[in-house]
Amino acid sequence: MPDVTCRRCSQTRAGLARPPMPGALGATIQATICAECWAEWTRAEVMVINELRLNFMDPAALQVLERQMREFLHLDDA
Repeated sequence: MPDVTCRRCSQTRAGLARPPMPGALGATIQATICAECWAEWTRAEVMVINELRLNFMDPAALQVLERQMREFLHLDDA
């Protein structure tokens, strides 16, 4: 796992071994988010899904979850 300077915590730490999802967003996460912050998001993601009562039968739920992830990981701050 290469080291990355994380957008969220601003520290240089171990990155992800592979993109966490397909496409450009997954590549961006792998290149700019450390493994620790990604692990924090995966725990927070469950809470977001439950608190917002996201129903993945509704396509808008994925958009809401992605927006929450982008905010949590500071992906739109660049």
